[in-house]
Amino acid sequence: MSHRSGQEDPERYLFVDRAVVYNPATQADWTAKKLVWVPSERHGFEAASIREERGEEVLVELAENGKKVVINKDDIQKMNPPKFSKVEDMAELTCLNEASVLHNLKDRYYSGLIYTYSGLFCVVINPYKNLPIYSENIIEMYRGKKRHEMPPHIYAISESAYRCMLQDREDQSILCTGESGAGKTENTKKVIQYLAHVASSHKGRKDHNIPPESPKAFKLQASLVGFLPLCFSPQGELERQLLQANPILESFGNAKTVKNDNSSRFGKFIRINFDVTGYIVGANIETYLLEKSRAIRQAKDERTFHIFYRLLAGAGEHLRTDLLLEGFNNYRFLSNGNIPIPGQQDKDNFQETLDAMHIMSFSHDEIVCMLKVVSAVLQFGNIVFKKERNTDQASMPENTAAQKLCHLLGMNVMEFTRAILTPRIKVGRDYVQKAQTKEQADFAVEALAKATYERLFRWLVHRINKALDRTKRQGASFIGILDIAGFEIFELNSFEQLCINYTNEKLQQLFNHTMFILEQEEYQREGIEWSFIDFGLDLQPCIDLIERPTNPPGILALLDEECWFPKATDKTFIDKVLQEQGTHTKFQKPRQLKDKADFCIIHYAGRVDYKADEWLMKNMDPLNDNVATLLHQSTDKFVAELWKDVDRIVGLDQVAGMNETAFGAAYKTKKGMFRTVGQLYKEQLSKLMATLRNTNPNFVRCIIPNHEKRAGKLDPHLVLDQLRCNGVLEGIRICRQGFPNRIVFQEFRQRYEILTPNAIPKGFMDGKQACERMIQALELDGNLFRIGQSKIFFRAGVLAHLEEERDLKITDIIIYFQAVCRGYLARKAFAKKQQQLSALKVLQRNCAAYLKLRHWQWWRLFTKVKPLLQVTRQEEEMQAKDEELVKVKEKQTKVEGELVEMERKHQQLMEEKNILAEQLQAETELFAEAEEMRARLASKKQELEEILHDLESRLEEEEERTQSLQNEKKKMQSHIQDLEEQLDEEEAGRQKLQLEKVTAEAKMKKYEEDILLLEDQNSKFLKEKKLMEDRINEMTSMLTEEEEKAKNLGKVKNKQEMMMVDLEERLKKEEKTRQELEKAKRKLDGELSDLQDQIAELQVQTEEMKGQLVKKEEEQQMMQARGEDEVSLKNNALKQVRELQAQLSELQEDLDSEKLARNKAEKLKRDLSEELEALKTELEDTLDTTAAQQELRTKREQEVAELKKTIDEETKNHEAQIQEMRQRHGTALEELSEQLEQAKRFKANLEKTKQSQESANKELANEVKCLQQAKTESEHKRKKLESQLQEFMARVTEGERAKGELSDRTHKLQTELDNVSAMLEDAERKGIKTAKDVSGLESQLQDTQELLQEETRQKLNLSSRIRQLEEEKNTLQEQQEEDEEARKNLEKQMLTLQAQLSESKKKLEDDVGTIDGLEEMKKKLQKDLELTSQRLEEKTIGFEKMEKTKTRLQQELDDLTVDLDHQRQIVSNLEKKQKKFDQMLAEEKSISARYAEERDRAEAEAREKETKALSMTRALDEALEAKEELERINKQLRAEMEDLMSSKDDVGKNVHELEKSKRTLEQQLEEMKTQLEELEDELQATEDAKLRLEVNMQAMKAQYERDLQGRDDQNDEKKRALVKQVREMEAELEDERKQRALAVAAKKKLEMDLKDIEGHIEGANKARDEAIKQLRKLQAQMKDYQRELEDARASRDDIFAISKENEKKLKSLEAEIVQLHEDLAASERGRRHAEQERDELQDEISNSTSGKSALMDEKRRLEARIAQLEEELEEEQGNMELLNDRFRKTTMQVDTLSTELSSERSTAQKSENARQQLERQNKELRAKLGELEGSVKSRFKASITALEAKIAQLEEQLEQEAKERAAANKIVRRTEKKLKEICMQVEDERRHADQFKEQVEKANSRMKQLKRQLEEAEEEATRANASRRKLQRELDDATEASEGLSREVHTLKNRLRRGGPISFSSSRSGRRQLQVEGTSSLDLLSDDELENKITDNNANETPAPQPE
Repeated sequence: MSHRSGQEDPERYLFVDRAVVYNPATQADWTAKKLVWVPSERHGFEAASIREERGEEVLVELAENGKKVVINKDDIQKMNPPKFSKVEDMAELTCLNEASVLHNLKDRYYSGLIYTYSGLFCVVINPYKNLPIYSENIIEMYRGKKRHEMPPHIYAISESAYRCMLQDREDQSILCTGESGAGKTENTKKVIQYLAHVASSHKGRKDHNIPPESPKAFKLQASLVGFLPLCFSPQGELERQLLQANPILESFGNAKTVKNDNSSRFGKFIRINFDVTGYIVGANIETYLLEKSRAIRQAKDERTFHIFYRLLAGAGEHLRTDLLLEGFNNYRFLSNGNIPIPGQQDKDNFQETLDAMHIMSFSHDEIVCMLKVVSAVLQFGNIVFKKERNTDQASMPENTAAQKLCHLLGMNVMEFTRAILTPRIKVGRDYVQKAQTKEQADFAVEALAKATYERLFRWLVHRINKALDRTKRQGASFIGILDIAGFEIFELNSFEQLCINYTNEKLQQLFNHTMFILEQEEYQREGIEWSFIDFGLDLQPCIDLIERPTNPPGILALLDEECWFPKATDKTFIDKVLQEQGTHTKFQKPRQLKDKADFCIIHYAGRVDYKADEWLMKNMDPLNDNVATLLHQSTDKFVAELWKDVDRIVGLDQVAGMNETAFGAAYKTKKGMFRTVGQLYKEQLSKLMATLRNTNPNFVRCIIPNHEKRAGKLDPHLVLDQLRCNGVLEGIRICRQGFPNRIVFQEFRQRYEILTPNAIPKGFMDGKQACERMIQALELDGNLFRIGQSKIFFRAGVLAHLEEERDLKITDIIIYFQAVCRGYLARKAFAKKQQQLSALKVLQRNCAAYLKLRHWQWWRLFTKVKPLLQVTRQEEEMQAKDEELVKVKEKQTKVEGELVEMERKHQQLMEEKNILAEQLQAETELFAEAEEMRARLASKKQELEEILHDLESRLEEEEERTQSLQNEKKKMQSHIQDLEEQLDEEEAGRQKLQLEKVTAEAKMKKYEEDILLLEDQNSKFLKEKKLMEDRINEMTSMLTEEEEKAKNLGKVKNKQEMMMVDLEERLKKEEKTRQELEKAKRKLDGELSDLQDQIAELQVQTEEMKGQLVKKEEEQQMMQARGEDEVSLKNNALKQVRELQAQLSELQEDLDSEKLARNKAEKLKRDLSEELEALKTELEDTLDTTAAQQELRTKREQEVAELKKTIDEETKNHEAQIQEMRQRHGTALEELSEQLEQAKRFKANLEKTKQSQESANKELANEVKCLQQAKTESEHKRKKLESQLQEFMARVTEGERAKGELSDRTHKLQTELDNVSAMLEDAERKGIKTAKDVSGLESQLQDTQELLQEETRQKLNLSSRIRQLEEEKNTLQEQQEEDEEARKNLEKQMLTLQAQLSESKKKLEDDVGTIDGLEEMKKKLQKDLELTSQRLEEKTIGFEKMEKTKTRLQQELDDLTVDLDHQRQIVSNLEKKQKKFDQMLAEEKSISARYAEERDRAEAEAREKETKALSMTRALDEALEAKEELERINKQLRAEMEDLMSSKDDVGKNVHELEKSKRTLEQQLEEMKTQLEELEDELQATEDAKLRLEVNMQAMKAQYERDLQGRDDQNDEKKRALVKQVREMEAELEDERKQRALAVAAKKKLEMDLKDIEGHIEGANKARDEAIKQLRKLQAQMKDYQRELEDARASRDDIFAISKENEKKLKSLEAEIVQLHEDLAASERGRRHAEQERDELQDEISNSTSGKSALMDEKRRLEARIAQLEEELEEEQGNMELLNDRFRKTTMQVDTLSTELSSERSTAQKSENARQQLERQNKELRAKLGELEGSVKSRFKASITALEAKIAQLEEQLEQEAKERAAANKIVRRTEKKLKEICMQVEDERRHADQFKEQVEKANSRMKQLKRQLEEAEEEATRANASRRKLQRELDDATEASEGLSREVHTLKNRLRRGGPISFSSSRSGRRQLQVEGTSSLDLLSDDELENKITDNNANETPAPQPE
């Protein structure tokens, strides 16, 4: 059950589609058919409808196939209504039976719903596929929800347990049981995952708002948990360790079985502790029943524990040598060798296990020790014992395995072998060495291996618990998760199955008991009377049978009892069990003697047969105590710790006591020292049950749907068996006893009120009363229901009956409704028909009357007059109409008035209604608030009550504590008195010690001096040590490199060895074939030697004949001529030899055909020998031989000689051919192997590099972690040591102890110092190592990052980026220029100001008398100047900032230029690659063209060969015609011969003529033969050429295919690269689109802001206008005041004084301006300094490329900063403009003042005369002026400044907005440009991609054409072969015919010589028959057999030699 990575909707696998469930059609179908469940062998149960009831039997029609079956009534089970289909809780089913439960589970499983509730159970069916229902979203979905609010899920169970724990403060447990492979362990992981997510303690209580009931979940790492891999963020250390405990336990306790690839071979109880707030604070794991026997042997296709395989697969070379590891097949305990698990790598899993151990803070030594023990367990199996010859005693012939074992476990080999082979056993009081048999020794070794592994596993669990235990925070409560094997029923069950079934019996009892309690609570809550039954008591008899200690003792007690008895065997135990428990109700004896089972127990799940073989041994679990003591005394501390409880084991003396009569004292003494396996397990189980009883249990039952591990398949019988074993059906049985169906009153009334229409009166009625009325009306039996407080309870099946009644009622109502509707429609139709009928009658009558009257004159007159009668009545009608109209109008007015009133009333009512609705809503809200308040108060009340209880309990505890403290206080007071007395004594002693202290201090000084010297030495040593460490580091790096090289070489070596093995196997095959060929050759040699002997005899005969042949020289000349002919024949034979060489491969396969040929040769030999005998007889008869006979003899001799030569040459050529073929084969093999090796090497190198990098990364990370841990530990130790040192120094200074103690302490301190220095050295070494590792890692990271960047950046991005940068550069330059211009303007303004100031100064010097107004103006000027100076300072600061930004931008520009160059290089490389690709394409095209030309050539050659073959066939036809003519002539000759024979008298005369004719015939025959041979030679040559062509074609084809394959691969790779590039481009395009969308959104936002700002500006403009108006008013007032001022002028002295003061102020201003200049210069210097720094930084940046990623981050930050600065710059520019405006104003004011000054001078002269007169007035006016000035200043200063500030702000905002808008427009234009460019580039790329695709398609089409042409060529070759075979057949026929004729001729000759009778007819007929048979058989033969025949015929063609 793991998570699918896809887009599936998880809700499909959680929620039921209710539309399907509530389908009315299915409901109707169910009611109509009376559907029931019927037993079925295939489906478990099948749906069927009842057709007929026949007493106890019922006729049923199956729904699937319509078949009718008769079934017993008891076998039928009721079917639930469709309303209950796919129900989430099966306890809600109205028909609770096995069929309904199975059907519901099956329906849900097929719909993908794997979780289903069944009362308290949650039933889980393994889906065998990935489901997306374990993600973080699903966890959040279930979090904080109640069980009934969400669909069934393991998370719902976990959530309910967690909430109950928090709310009720009650411990919880979740019990997961089921078969192996059902998903127990996975569901356990899910629970841990959920709890780790929900209750993580890592966040450190940051969120104060989160209540304690729902702590914030922390995300979870998924690598360890569950059915699916989740990508949660990491938890705290504890949660991480809790999750990592699982992989460790799995690797040591899980194994592959037939059913499950990761089966837990032990039970576990995981206890997770939580604190009061609900956070995880610790965990504890308990394990049960480890299957330790799996460590020594496994069934077929099964594995032992995973750790063995993972260690052997994943251990490195160093570890392998340390642990003495070997190959998988070298260990006896790995019964099936290495069986891989599909989809898993043991090597990777080993690394994961080690990582988990590191996370669990296992030390390196602990891990190595554990792995040593694992290796030792494997080595136990490799110890081999042999039986000695004369005795049964065991011996150990080879002790290599024992040595390895003893090395690993830290034992002495001699002692170990002695302890195994001749252990010491206590007999009486003495120890005796007893020799062991082979079986005993083997058993002892296996028992030790099992015990060692079990102890290792126990230690591991203890170690994990130690890591998970947190003592700091004690857990307030816990959740326990039990993962244990379910009920097991095999054919024969052993002791292990009894323990498992006993456990499940106890767990089922717990379930039954909890169900009983919950039912009881439910009924009590609802106030229902019911006789309570504790169903847990049903299982008690079976549990008593197993566990009862006495009266009578149970099976486990009897087993323990038997273990103590001597001579006890399994049989005595069975007899005792049968005797004690034979009459028990749950116990059964074996029914027959033949039964394999010893006894049976009837469990709740069914009857289980038990076989009690070796139960005593299993229960005692005996060990060789001699070896155990050796292990306890091991030099390895870890092994010694594992075997610390040696005194508890059952020793050999106990086992010996069981087998022997002697029952020694030692046995009795050890009786109480150990406990049996049964006792231990019983105690464990009782503890577990006690903890479970104290918890609130939650039950999860896991079910395996099929044994094939197929998704979507469910085996019904298998599921039913598991439901029975799991107790689900038992739970349903319990449900049936009570009232399982419960419905809320409202729902019951709503659904079933239709059945009781008149029972409930109209109006409101309470739900309970309504239900009671309905029940009375329904007249149900009182036993079938109970009415509670909120629900109505029904027995099983009642709701189904009510559903049927309801459906019938609904059908009746609908039928009645349909009938009424149909009746109404029929009546309506009938009335219509009646009206139509009456209308028809009226029409008929009127028509008849009209037909009668139409010709009557009076009628005609009437019809014409009648319309005229209406004219007189028109006026009356008009009056009537007018009256009607008036009435209608009156009515209308009335109605309108009424309507208005009604509308008014309606409005009033609506208003009242709305008011009432509002009041109602307010009331409801108030009510809801009140309800919430009430609920809150209730919850608070509960909480407060709980707190009160807690406080009361605490109070009691505190009171107890106070009492105890008072008692302690009294004790302490007495103790204090004693201490005071002691103190007095101590005071006296202290004074003595004080004297000693002085002496000690003097010594201490000396020691301190010594310490200083030592420290100096230590520092020197440290320096040396650092140097050494550097060297060591270098050496280690070298070593690691060498080790990596060695690893690589080792891998290469392994591959080479593999190749060598393959080649050796091939060599062996070749040698076998060679041996077979040599055997054949030997046979041929033997035959050759026989032929040579025969030839030697013939040669002797020929030598005798030579003497007679000397005279005939003429005949010799003839023979020479024939010899020349024979030379040509020899050449032909040589050609045949060459052909044979070509056919060697076929001959090797067809050795059988050669044997046939040999047999034929023997036949020929026999024929030849017969002919030789005939010739001998002829020679004896006729000594006087004719010339013809001599010629024949010489021919035969020559033929024999030629045969010899040809045979010799053929053998030589045959051997040469074999050697050549071998050489070619070898060379081809070598080439292929070299190519393969190269490919493998390349692949292996790639994999090695990849793996080495990955492993290096992992190792480095691990080393870093280890080093960090070590560093922290060393620091802790160092701190401790420092604290100890300080304490020591304090103690020394105190000097309370004697001299000796001080010296001892100094020694201790020195040792501690040494240790500390060693630790420090180690820490420093590790630190250096870590630094190096970190630097290496950083460099690797940088390399990888650079590679990534190079790959991701592409041509388009580059071009767009370059443009962006150029634009940015231009903008920045523009800004810079603008800034410089602004600065220059400022400087100019400053100069003008200075000039103006100097002018004003001169004017002031000239001027003497000024007015008070001038002072005010000066003050204003001063203020303005101060403002300007401040603004100048701000400007300078801004300028400095701008300079800094400029430097930063310059740096970025440089970086970007570097990047640009880099990208250009990449682009150029890409273009080069493109060119290479084009070149390769061109090469491919040229190669394909070349291949096409070669193919054309081959076709042309094939055509030429075909023409040759045709010409040969023509020649053959001609030869056949000639042969026929010869046969015809032969026949004529035979006829003549017969005539001659008839005339015997003329014999002598005609002999001469006959001989002549014979010679001529022979000559003709020879000519024909030569012609035939020539034809054969030509045919052979053509065949040779054709074969060569075929071979060349095949080679070319293979080469072409290889090239094509290579090209295809290259094209595929390039295509992938292009596709990747296209995808990246698309991704970038999408990014651009997103950015564009964002820009558009920003634009819109800016436009909105602009509109708002425009509105603000309009408002501001209005305010400005108003302010201007006020200003004008103020100016008018000012002018009035000035006029008054002009009237009252100050005296000349005052003016002089004032002018002097002004001069001083001007000087101060000038000084300030000078200072400002200096500041400016300083800022310039600072700017230059910053530029220098910038240059230096640029140099540094160019030097340091490593921190590129950091610079990129810095760049982004700087960009943001630049944006800020730009904004500030814009603000500053606005401020500058404002300052300029103000400066202009001030200059204007200065000008006005200067003019006023000149006028004032003239008036001053005039006013000097009238000064004395006006002095009085002046004083008065001054007073008035002061008052007025104060009032004016107070009124208008504030308003003017405020308005000026507002105006300035608004102007700034306007300018900013305008600039932002312009910038936004610029950005939009840029983005649009970029988009267009990108679109263009993408289109180009797509075009390129299309071109590449077209090229690839063309290449593919070309390939297909070439393949087709090749196939055509092959077809042509096959045709040529067929034609060749035909020709060969015809040739064979011809040769056979010619041979037959030659034989006939020979026979005729012989007969003629002998003078015997000649019978031509018989021989002819026989030969013809033979010919016919031969041809028919030839037709039937295959091509290969035909070729064999041809070779045979060629062999037969050679004529046999004839002796003289």
